[in-house]
Amino acid sequence: MVANAITVQEQFKPHSHDIIVIGSGPVGIHFIQKLRQLNEKLSIAIFGDEPWEPYNRVKLSSLLTGEISEDSIYQSMDITSLPMVRCFYNSRVTHINRYNKTIRNNQGEIHSYKNLIIATGSSPRIPNIEGINLKNIYTFRHLNDAVKLMGRSVRTRRTIIIGGGLLGLEAARAMQRFNTEVIVIEHSMWLMFNQLDHHSGSFLKHYIQSLNIEVRTNDSVKSINGHDAVQSITLSSGETIDCDTVIFATGIKPNIDLAIDAELHFNKGIRINDQLQTNDLNIHAIGECSEHRNTVYGLVAPGFEQADVLAHIIHGKNAHYAGTVTATNLKVLDYPVFSMGNIGVNAREREMIIFHDNQNEIYRKIIIINGKIRGVIAIGSWPGVSRIQQLVNKQARIWPWQVSRFRKTGTLWSEDDSENVSNWPNTAIICNCTGVTKGTLVNAQKTQCNTIAEIAKHTGASTVCGTCKPMLAQLVGSKSTLEPVKNSASLLSISITSLILLLIFLSLPGIRLAETVQTSVNWDQLWTNSLYKQISGFSLLGISLLISTVSLRKRIKVLHKLWDYAGWRLIHVIAGLVLIGVLLVHTGFNFGNHLNLYLMLIFSGTMLAGVILGGVISIEHLISHKAAKQTRLISLWIHILLIWPLPVLLCFHILKTYYF
Repeated sequence: MVANAITVQEQFKPHSHDIIVIGSGPVGIHFIQKLRQLNEKLSIAIFGDEPWEPYNRVKLSSLLTGEISEDSIYQSMDITSLPMVRCFYNSRVTHINRYNKTIRNNQGEIHSYKNLIIATGSSPRIPNIEGINLKNIYTFRHLNDAVKLMGRSVRTRRTIIIGGGLLGLEAARAMQRFNTEVIVIEHSMWLMFNQLDHHSGSFLKHYIQSLNIEVRTNDSVKSINGHDAVQSITLSSGETIDCDTVIFATGIKPNIDLAIDAELHFNKGIRINDQLQTNDLNIHAIGECSEHRNTVYGLVAPGFEQADVLAHIIHGKNAHYAGTVTATNLKVLDYPVFSMGNIGVNAREREMIIFHDNQNEIYRKIIIINGKIRGVIAIGSWPGVSRIQQLVNKQARIWPWQVSRFRKTGTLWSEDDSENVSNWPNTAIICNCTGVTKGTLVNAQKTQCNTIAEIAKHTGASTVCGTCKPMLAQLVGSKSTLEPVKNSASLLSISITSLILLLIFLSLPGIRLAETVQTSVNWDQLWTNSLYKQISGFSLLGISLLISTVSLRKRIKVLHKLWDYAGWRLIHVIAGLVLIGVLLVHTGFNFGNHLNLYLMLIFSGTMLAGVILGGVISIEHLISHKAAKQTRLISLWIHILLIWPLPVLLCFHILKTYYF
């Protein structure tokens, strides 16, 4: 009897942990992986209520279509080898005692915590429709759903998908695997209503129908009909469609029952502050079960960002979560779809810049508010979409010439202005399917992951749709240091010399004319003698024309054979240095008045911008890429813009000189 009493007592003796995580989905696993990188001393316990090991839910669609094996969905989700981490799978938490800081699972075990993390995710939202309890009605959210649908896909002949969002469309593709007739019913006016607009939704609908998947929009299911199992559905429009299977993909509802029972504040989700805390400061919530600033995110990327922030907070760092600019960057049935930021249909028309190519099924729209890019929608292939994503995150300013280029070509940059992934910030998201950032990939490289396959296995990047593989290839193949440009030493020395001469020219007062002719050297002849003045003036004109040949070199292919671009650039800066010297001779440090003054100011500004540009190019391998790029861009545009009025001013200057 005593032995039995001890056994019972031990069964209910609290197991003590520093951190308890409720939820073994991707966000909970990601939090543990991140926290363990920062801190190896804290003891962690994780509880999951599914009868499976943790798996990647993003890959369920690929599993259902047969594109990957079941083993693939467990990759990068195993945390059993991490130190001081205990895993309690198939162990549902049934109660949270906030006052004792304990939780109880369905086996009756009590576990205590210092900090509790709720990452219970969400469940499928099923509308209240007549006939909802008939057989052969499914949802598509968890691995258990995918397993059931894999078996059903062999027997069904006509399947109705209720919901035209991402999961619904992925389910449609999967159920078509064995020549099943599939019909998608979407109650909104277009597919993926929350991510797309009317035009892009039409593009997507046309593409999906080309795959022999019927799409009905702006209609809804009124009832599901049958005696024991599904036999048909009735639409709100009155039409009845025969079918033998119905799949609901009508959104999610956060799993908040535990939080409600524990008297935590909630609305649609568990309410949290910028430190991811609930009204109990020792209890945090992350992922789809949480609600931050009245927003419940239904995507994995915001959950990963919350997990990263919370890991730093638990580690003792000063961090906060300010929200996420949500992005959808996926292949819907192999058709690229991208949506991000403020894409509201109420945005004013003048803020929408649209490019479309009907022949190639490409549609792109950027939303600009107060000169800054705030949202993007894109359908079809767009290699520069990840770069666009960074602009939306930063709410970067968009210039008029970029708007003009976008209207014509569908891109904000010229073809030769592409940027390698190795130069992106570490916070840039490379793989949108798994939320992997460039910083995570760089850290993986530091652990001797040197191939795309090794990085993919270590981080999970590119393991879902594969869209980001080209960016991984760039990162793997990029050099760790930037090589200096050709002739960098000469370019730097000439730029410094030119800068010194320009500063002398701008700072010294003009040379005064001699008051008497009885001097040993008549310097003022350079400025008073008409012949000398014409020689120096036309020398300036000739050197200016020589300098302009650099721009001609880009357009005349014959000139390409004479020198490479570095050689032409060196001639350009040497000619610029000579030009400054001749300008000193021509003017005698005098800026003059009126037209002459304007001409000298523009000349000086043009040369100063060119000197800065040459100097930055010569040392860009020694400074940060961002600083070099910004300085180059600004000085180049100033250099070009100031050159434009020079020909007109020079013509007026020459006409005025000969007229008077």
